[in-house]
Amino acid sequence: MKTTILSLITILFLGINTVFASGEDREVKIKTSAVCEMCKARIERNLGLSKGVKGSNLNLDDKVITVKYNPNKTTPEAIKATIINTGYDADNQLANQKAHDKLPSCCRKTAAPH
Repeated sequence: MKTTILSLITILFLGINTVFASGEDREVKIKTSAVCEMCKARIERNLGLSKGVKGSNLNLDDKVITVKYNPNKTTPEAIKATIINTGYDADNQLANQKAHDKLPSCCRKTAAPH
């Protein structure tokens, strides 16, 4: 009986430890169609409002955003969806056209970098 209880406690402890260990923050890099500081601010603000996102930084030179996130609360797919619904491409997925059309003309894909 004591062995069974001890075994159950050990299994429970290992299970809890595994759940907490898998909750470490992760990082994903996503190529965007952003062109300017306004784009950067818009994308970073919207990601900052997303559940599970710890931080983001868009490098306008290579148009890659680095996002730090909690994998227990969000996924790279959800992060990409936020970028797409903000009006920008995310890797090989095209922006939501309605959201893209609402962007200022300087932030659209056809705009020259500035």
